[in-house]
Amino acid sequence: MWLIFALLGAIFAALTAIFAKIGLDNVDTNLATAIRTIVVLLIAWGVVFITGKQGEITAITQKSWLFLILSGCATGISWLFYFRAMQLGSVSKVVPVDKLSVVITMVLAFVILRETVDVKAIIGGVLIGAGTLILVI
Repeated sequence: MWLIFALLGAIFAALTAIFAKIGLDNVDTNLATAIRTIVVLLIAWGVVFITGKQGEITAITQKSWLFLILSGCATGISWLFYFRAMQLGSVSKVVPVDKLSVVITMVLAFVILRETVDVKAIIGGVLIGAGTLILVI
């Protein structure tokens, strides 16, 4: 089931890039990011209320609060840079560079989270990095 959700996430991420590039025409990237964030906020809280999970907010630990807030900060900063890059560059070059986050995430998962490093992960990371390099040069 996770694979279906991951593929759907990839499809919507692709649409995000296309819609963003079109929507950024003559729009300040910081303003565009703020608008996007409001939409994401409304959708996320809508799903929370529709699924009835709002009551679980009191069970969140301080550690989880800290890391969810840090994750939100990283997301916001990432979006600001992404939208600026998208406005200045072509989608076909910006998106592959942005997806280097996959390789960086893999390395951080191995180092910080102590996830298992295997040959498939190393080969996949190298291929993603090489593919990005080929597309950008």
